[in-house]
Amino acid sequence: MSKILDLRQKRAELWEKTKKFLDEAKREDGMLSADDAAQYEKMEADIVAMGKEIGILERREELDKQLNAPTSSAVLTDPDGGADTKTGRASDEYKKAFWQTMQNKYSYAAQDALQIGTDSEGGFLVPDEFEKTLIDKLQEENIIRGLATIITSSNGDKKIPVVASHGAANWTDEEGEYTESDDAFGMVTLGAHKLSTIIKVSEELLNDSAFNLENYISQEFVRRMAAAEEEAFISGNGTGKPTGLLTTGETGVTSASATAITADEIIDLYHSLRTPYRKNASFITNDSTIKAIRKLKDTNGQYLWQPGLQAGQPDTILNRPIHTSAYMPEIGKGNKILLFGDISYYWIADRQGRSFQRLNELFAKNGQVGFRVFQRLDAKLLLPEAVKTLVMAE
Repeated sequence: MSKILDLRQKRAELWEKTKKFLDEAKREDGMLSADDAAQYEKMEADIVAMGKEIGILERREELDKQLNAPTSSAVLTDPDGGADTKTGRASDEYKKAFWQTMQNKYSYAAQDALQIGTDSEGGFLVPDEFEKTLIDKLQEENIIRGLATIITSSNGDKKIPVVASHGAANWTDEEGEYTESDDAFGMVTLGAHKLSTIIKVSEELLNDSAFNLENYISQEFVRRMAAAEEEAFISGNGTGKPTGLLTTGETGVTSASATAITADEIIDLYHSLRTPYRKNASFITNDSTIKAIRKLKDTNGQYLWQPGLQAGQPDTILNRPIHTSAYMPEIGKGNKILLFGDISYYWIADRQGRSFQRLNELFAKNGQVGFRVFQRLDAKLLLPEAVKTLVMAE
């Protein structure tokens, strides 16, 4: 048995022990003593720690697969004279020229190759292969990117027609007049908002042959951009940034209390979403809210939260996946603490081409070189009814 599956099994076993302990330790008033509460907190902390370790191991396993994958395939046909040679930003020449320029190793050949990727703001568009790496990592780091629908556009706003209301069929008498009933269409426009950051690297480190600038920029870029993206995808107001799920999604349930939630309220949230959307629906909440949900049972006495047992399988509530995000609000007065819906109706429009610009002078007095990195994108929930939220009482 692999270490990942072994950990998942141990976590499931610990959860069973925790549930049993919780049931047996509760007093007649439904509360835990101070000692029992401390014991429960320790057991739950172990469950959380195992979950994080499983996530780390799964990401490492996926990375190992990518690194161990063959870099080329066997030639099964006769050479065709280079008909499939990569061109433009996908070419080896462009990739080499791009990283030479980033490391200040200028040459006329490099500058000529970069002309095809010169950005209007003075930077250079990243090589195609590197951009795919960034997109893949952004999707891995960003919960919403892994669930949403992602499209790319080169320029101009993207207008998406959406059915606002449907027509209906009508019973008609023999030779009676047909009743007209048309669909009503709306329009959602995805524009482009700029997300940028400046990464600083010391001159000594940059000139060190052992320093891998490509890997460093990729990792640091993804860390910063993924965090900013996820926050906007969840709670963005649409002003200078994407419109978030919580901003557009409909209220499904309002809790009776401003400081606690019940199992019935979560079940009501589940059923507030129309059946067609439930098939592909997921829960999203803050990690602190998960702690409260772990103690809740349904009407059959079963705990709502269940750990995922298979590799790559998320934990569940009411048999639907649940994901955590630090950018979901915590339990508190008037907060939208739990989101449930089909996130594929949330569309992310990436403008093709992420740009890097080397800044030689800005940080020179500190012995550093800056790298300005930016991307342009927009995102919106196309159908508000596809996502419901649980809102705490005021």
